[in-house]
Amino acid sequence: MRVAHRLAGRNHREGTGGPFAAVVSVAGTGEIIAVGVNLVLASGLSGMHAVVVAQSLSQAHLGTWNLGGPGSDPVELAVNWRPCAMCYGAVLWSGIARLVIAGAGDEVEHLTGFDEGPMRPAWKEQLHARGVEVHTDVLRDEALATFREYGARDDAVVYNGGAR
Repeated sequence: MRVAHRLAGRNHREGTGGPFAAVVSVAGTGEIIAVGVNLVLASGLSGMHAVVVAQSLSQAHLGTWNLGGPGSDPVELAVNWRPCAMCYGAVLWSGIARLVIAGAGDEVEHLTGFDEGPMRPAWKEQLHARGVEVHTDVLRDEALATFREYGARDDAVVYNGGAR
């Protein structure tokens, strides 16, 4: 999670995207398979969220779309906040065994102006029903500090592409 926090802060400071990062690793050993940051601004593609980038790079590296396929080690996804509506769907179909997030509340929306989309009230339970463990509040204060820093910027870009 510390890697995700460092990458999220660096990503927005360097102007390549929003303050979000994700790390895909082998659950038992912590060996990093791939990392991803939000590349929406750098790529001009709305789907280049950190979760999607990290999962896609992991799938390319491992040569499979199913990160939880037969004979594979369980894979963990660490993200510096709960998934948005789009990334939630990506997690559902990725084969991830464990989702570790810094927090799950609406603080991101209040601190940054982002609209994270309509999340199902029972999103954690839905993941659990599909075999995904969810762990929350991991280094939460570090994530909030990054979101506060981003939200304080005069040039912060919000979800719809406009500056505040």
